[in-house]
Parts: sequence; C-alpha cells; structure tokens
Amino acid sequence: MLRVGNLQRSIDFYTNVMGMKLLKTSENPEYKYSLAFVGYGSNPDHAELELTYNWGVESYDMGTAYGHLAIAVEDAYAACDKIRNAGGKVTREAGPVKGGTTVIAFVTDPDGYKVELIQRSFS
Repeated sequence: MLRVGNLQRSIDFYTNVMGMKLLKTSENPEYKYSLAFVGYGSNPDHAELELTYNWGVESYDMGTAYGHLAIAVEDAYAACDKIRNAGGKVTREAGPVKGGTTVIAFVTDPDGYKVELIQRSFS
C-alpha cells in the first residue's frame, strides 16, 4: 500500500506510464479515504498495488524504512523508453547492477516513490 497525495494522478501514472490496469476503486466517506487497486492482472495470479488517498493530505514524509517497489520487466531498456515517452521520470537508466550482470533501472512516481525495473526472461 502506498499513501498518495492525489489519487487520480497516481492512477494515471501507474496505468498510463507503468502499463498497469485499474482493478477497482472504493470510497469511505465515514473515515475520509479513497482506495484504488492497480496491477498487471488480478489476484491471486498477480500482485496488486493499493493506492490510498486520505482526503485532504497532499504529501507524506517517505521515512527511512521504505526502499522501493520492484517490478519484473522483459526489457528494461525498452521499458525506460516507454515510461519516458509516456511522461514518466526515469531516475536510473537501464544497465547492469553494480557488481553484477542483472539489468535494472529506476523510475519515480508522482509522489516520489521509487520503482525498480528488473529485467527478467519470461520465456
């Protein structure tokens, strides 16, 4: 779950830039929050990311315990191009991880959360 400052902006990022699908949304007026669930498919076959918007809260401190999300992609170089062309922010271009051969990249979402792209073979 990620707490976000603007739910629609985050939905747009994860669907239009990262290529996920909006799976469901819900509103809770009594407790003043809205939820959106995004992912590349539905549970239980795929993980879902819960985006939580607490009404009236536009930003959060990241804290020191959170690191980043990690998503497997078939081609990290192509994923970076696609994300950049869709208006996303690539903060570490695709290339081998330091001291290894695994190709990774990093992008940042509109709330400042880091998303690591890890190149994996899906065949």
